[in-house]
Amino acid sequence: MNHKQFEKQNKMRTEKILLGVLAGIAAGAALGILFAPDKGSATRKKMMDRADDLTEGLKEKITDSIKTFTDQLENVKDDAKDFVEGSYNPFKNTDHHDKALVKRDLKF
Repeated sequence: MNHKQFEKQNKMRTEKILLGVLAGIAAGAALGILFAPDKGSATRKKMMDRADDLTEGLKEKITDSIKTFTDQLENVKDDAKDFVEGSYNPFKNTDHHDKALVKRDLKF
């Protein structure tokens, strides 16, 4: 079997697995709705509420990640500016104990 045949078989296998997973999800959702103890309108409301909760949680996580990334980017920009200006201090965000250990180990 050559490389192209292997890739083609692997792609077909992956597509079959993905199709099976999607079919399972669809069947599970359908059965869940069919056997739900609530009326259809109540079930749909629960599903929408749950989707809204998940969306809000995702928004919060994305916002937190963006803020963390922005803060880190600002620190890098500040360090780069200090480095170019000749005033870069790699110890500015560490406590005195850490500075002493690093200076001892590097023999400053």
